[in-house]
Amino acid sequence: MTDDALTPVFDRDTRASSAAHNRLGPDEMLPGTAYQLVHDEAQLDGNARLNLATFVTTWMDEHADRLYAEAFDKNMVDKDEYPSTAAVEVKCTAILADLWHAPDAGGTIGTSTTGSSEACMLGGLAMKRLWQHRRRAEGADTSKPNLVMSSAVQVCWEKFCNYWDVEMRLVPISHEHKVFDGHDLDSYVDENTIGVVAILGVTYTGMYEPVAEIAAALDEIQKARGLDIPIHVDGASGAMIAPFLQPELEWDFRLERVHSISTSGHKYGGVYPGLGWVLWREKQWLPDDLIFHVSYLGGDMPTLALNFSRPGAQVLLQYYLFLRLGVAGYTAIQQGAQDVAVHLSRAVAALGPFELWNDGTDIPVFAWSLKDGHTDKWTLYDLADRLRMRGWIVPAYPMPADLADLTVQRIVVRRDLSMDLADKFLAAFTAEVHYLEALETPMPDTEGSPSFHH
Repeated sequence: MTDDALTPVFDRDTRASSAAHNRLGPDEMLPGTAYQLVHDEAQLDGNARLNLATFVTTWMDEHADRLYAEAFDKNMVDKDEYPSTAAVEVKCTAILADLWHAPDAGGTIGTSTTGSSEACMLGGLAMKRLWQHRRRAEGADTSKPNLVMSSAVQVCWEKFCNYWDVEMRLVPISHEHKVFDGHDLDSYVDENTIGVVAILGVTYTGMYEPVAEIAAALDEIQKARGLDIPIHVDGASGAMIAPFLQPELEWDFRLERVHSISTSGHKYGGVYPGLGWVLWREKQWLPDDLIFHVSYLGGDMPTLALNFSRPGAQVLLQYYLFLRLGVAGYTAIQQGAQDVAVHLSRAVAALGPFELWNDGTDIPVFAWSLKDGHTDKWTLYDLADRLRMRGWIVPAYPMPADLADLTVQRIVVRRDLSMDLADKFLAAFTAEVHYLEALETPMPDTEGSPSFHH
């Protein structure tokens, strides 16, 4: 094989065995040849626009794309070299503090992160460290911290508890309590509880956990037992939905017991993957000993992060969207996504075989199950496979513990799923349901297995 610029690209080394690309080659390759090889690998991925499983932004406008390309090289941690990008980060945290009703937006402390998983880790670490400081001051044991949360919590919280030696206490959801709502909370908390996690937009279903009810339950526990337990709101999705679609809902810093909030800028914040945010209601809820001061490239740099070097481009994109959209723009976009979600949920329910778990009126996400006893010929795993054949990714998966025998499917509506495209999906969905309903014998391997992980 040759790798010559005069040789047509598909007659070059692109025809070589793929095994040869599992190690560094002995010689250089023309950029056009290397590009084609990588391009051909990537085109085997699914179409992101048809992925109804992911919350992550799959489309931004051309101005954002241009800005992204101009900022590829910016390192967010290097505030000495990129002071303007650092200033933009501060502006973004102030905007979020105001959006989430911090009592003093200028006095709120926060940071951008690499996704909301890192933001959750930082929120959890702050709660654990404050608990440790308090217990040590009291001369009490600090070896058995625990954190209370829903059994439907996102996996990042399982990682937090695993990595930082915190007992994870899961409050199970059920048909009677579809979300963690503060019921029976008194039996889960004690003097070793570092905090409670409330989820604004459960990953499994998209439903809000009622933060105000959880806070009220903790108020009663404090009155009865003297336990002052903070709340971290995991607002990965809902913290960028509720301020615009449910502004009257009290879930944020209006509740004094909410000490910290995290969100994903790359979900309903509208930014390409790689951006999260975490804010604390007041500086007192972030221990000083979690902030490092390092000498870097000639300057003193305070840093609060699990990562060090990370892209600054997404922070600029977030600021672009804040400027570009404002309250009116974000409201229109989130309302449009919710309208599509409600349209789809009603259509799915109207088909007959399905029972909705929720309808998309919290965040633009909804889930459904097969009605009990409806059929022994097919399962939701079969329907997911049939849809995947058409390019649509709509995962089927079991619910968490205590509901693990219940399988659901879920659709996430993002801003790039227009009503027109949604109707095209519905046509494919309806056709596949009719195909499955017409089966006279069961599909093979009807039990299926989840191929989707939260």
